[in-house]
Amino acid sequence: MLFNSYEYIFLFLPVTFFIYFFLLKKRLLVGAKGFLVFASLFFYSWWNPIYLPIILLSMLFNYTVGNVLNRDIQNTKVSKKMILVFGILSNVFLLAYFKYRNFFIENYNYIWNENIGFYHLALPLGISFFTFQQISYLVDSYKNQTHEYDFLNYALFVTFFPQLIAGPIVHHKEMMPQFASKSNMLIKYKNIATGIFFFSIGLFKKVVIADNFATIANQGFDNVPSLHLIEAWTTSFAYTLQLYFDFSGYTDMAIGAALLFNIKLPTNFDSPYKATSIQDFWRRWHITLSHFLRDYIYIPLGGSKTGELKTYTNLLITFLIGGLWHGAGWNFVFWGFLHGLALVIHRIWRKIGYKLPVILAWFITINFINFAWVFFRAKDLNDALEILKSMFGFNGFALSSTMHIHLDWFILAFIVVLFFKNSQEMAKKVYRKKYMAYYCGFLFLFAILMINHATTFLYYDF
Repeated sequence: MLFNSYEYIFLFLPVTFFIYFFLLKKRLLVGAKGFLVFASLFFYSWWNPIYLPIILLSMLFNYTVGNVLNRDIQNTKVSKKMILVFGILSNVFLLAYFKYRNFFIENYNYIWNENIGFYHLALPLGISFFTFQQISYLVDSYKNQTHEYDFLNYALFVTFFPQLIAGPIVHHKEMMPQFASKSNMLIKYKNIATGIFFFSIGLFKKVVIADNFATIANQGFDNVPSLHLIEAWTTSFAYTLQLYFDFSGYTDMAIGAALLFNIKLPTNFDSPYKATSIQDFWRRWHITLSHFLRDYIYIPLGGSKTGELKTYTNLLITFLIGGLWHGAGWNFVFWGFLHGLALVIHRIWRKIGYKLPVILAWFITINFINFAWVFFRAKDLNDALEILKSMFGFNGFALSSTMHIHLDWFILAFIVVLFFKNSQEMAKKVYRKKYMAYYCGFLFLFAILMINHATTFLYYDF
């Protein structure tokens, strides 16, 4: 079920809200939580019910392993570390089986000149997100940083529908206390107002802005050989803007929907295109993923405490894994490598001690991000390299008849991105300023009128 669909906005979300709080009003706490889990699983299975058993078995497995890791294991040949490794590898195997199987087959066929057939199975929705989420739970259980949660609470932590499909990647210590809080069992009108604002601005970002840039980007990426210099730049920047407004819009809608239930999801974006370095960018972009990569991959590898050369290696490994997590293709791996390499260069540059002027630093950063997104979006490495060749003028120069329209859109979008407050900053005034209600209403109504056809979010595929 899409956030930008009529059935979600006018049926699923309000019905779930009213039944949940009705049950809480009747002091049926277990029933309310159980209903929210049921509603979340219904939301998940709306797309394809055949994958519902996968998430259920995944939850049951990780809950069981997490409880075992929480106990003191003595007088046994199996250590907690072995159980942790088994749990992590099982999750990775599940993810690899569905997401990377054809990628492995393709590379095996290429290397050994074989012709093994591909498997044509749709990727289970949200598998990358709920797998990472549960791996972090297992690691924290191993460190005795989790409690003996009952299965209902654990299921709610994993399946809570606002964050289930495409994040943010939530942490148990952020979520569990909120689900247990008695004050969160009452309707809070401030949270409702703020939640509606987040949802409205996120819907506007997705439907009005991102989907319009998607038309421009798709046209370019679908016609790579015919791109000239200006068209290639138009294509790349269209996707750069589409991806930001699409994914941040989804996150805003997720945060808004969760607030209706008095649950505060973590911030996932903080004006990332204002970044003046690649390190600054990763502190602002997909923040929950950045934290996961740092806490569960980079630091366990040794982080920055094992010498400069090892630190650089750790950065590259972390972002190679991050790139592969995004998609089963060498273009994603190379995208991760580019960002890892950029972070290594940034670290070396900081050691030199020379600072660039802010505007120049931003210009270099945003263009690097734009170049790297080409690999992220292109069908394969060859298409990405062809687009970059066009961007550097190797395929000639030509002006499109619609170029002035595209340019106006780009200028307006970058003004919004660079000079306007982001949704987190604006949301602080929602409950205090009357004009924010009119602003919110305008965004919502305009976006509703623009929902001509339901389009999926980009991160549904990751």
